[in-house]
Amino acid sequence: MITPAKQRFAIGVDLGGTKVASAIADAEGHILSKHTFPTGGEDGAEAVMDRIKAGIRQLLEDVDASPAQLIGIGVGSPGPLDTRRGVVVFAPNLPFRNVPVTDILQQEFHVPVFLENDANAAGLGEARLGAGQGRRHVVYITVSTGIGGGIIIDGRIYRGAHDFAGEIGHMTIEPGGPVCGCGNRGCLEAVASGTAMARDGRSMMIAGRTPILAQLVEQDPEKVNAETVAQAAQQGDEGCRELVERTGYYLGLGVANVANLLDPEMIIIGGGVAKMGEPLFARVRQVLSQRALAAVASAVEVVPAALGGDAGVIGAVQVALGQDREPAAVATR
Repeated sequence: MITPAKQRFAIGVDLGGTKVASAIADAEGHILSKHTFPTGGEDGAEAVMDRIKAGIRQLLEDVDASPAQLIGIGVGSPGPLDTRRGVVVFAPNLPFRNVPVTDILQQEFHVPVFLENDANAAGLGEARLGAGQGRRHVVYITVSTGIGGGIIIDGRIYRGAHDFAGEIGHMTIEPGGPVCGCGNRGCLEAVASGTAMARDGRSMMIAGRTPILAQLVEQDPEKVNAETVAQAAQQGDEGCRELVERTGYYLGLGVANVANLLDPEMIIIGGGVAKMGEPLFARVRQVLSQRALAAVASAVEVVPAALGGDAGVIGAVQVALGQDREPAAVATR
């Protein structure tokens, strides 16, 4: 394929603890090529950045383009971050400590590079091209190993004064509850994440309260996770049904707090736990209607995410296209 020299592109990179997803899109945001490769964090930050550079070069080769044709590169990364300086300050599952990601990539490709929190990038992807298309005020909540969030206000990411906005998983939901990874007790993440479900599922199985779950995991507590709990609940395990219901209750409390605070048009829930589907969402919506202000609860939609595992890299492309632009009303192909 020969690409006209005047054609412009944007590249998005979704940096994760185990894998990196990267994609190249045209100037309207249509994804043209995408690759996924292991992060290889055990090799150190420099090696990871070298893999990202190689991935970007491969994407350019895929569309027969040069770096000069890039509008920009967007990188979504776990944090904390300093997005103004383009530095990953610390990433718990990566060997990144004060890594100047944007400087490294700008020196290599000589184009604008933008660093963004991975949950913010995924939220932007869902708001612009996923479940939230057409909405300007959206909150994205990802519920998997942990719980994170992205806040989109008037079509743009809200980061707060110090890049810390959107830490939805660390709202206190149950004072005195289980210890969270952040050191606090009773955070939403500590009571409603996939990790919390696995912890409670193991305890219930050991106590003999989840016979179907025990059969599914062959009596091995180490095999219990959110997926096996959900599977057992679908097969009629009363203990696991109770656990799914409780997870929906706590998540509903978090959603109600977010709705009251921000008055969004839509709250989008993604991540592995959201794959439980309607049993979870029905409970979340029920608690929302009970706990949020009536006018707020009736106005906000709570829906599952639409982009799945691609939300982060699609959002990173949107970051590359520029935060001061109007949202692009286009779809991937």
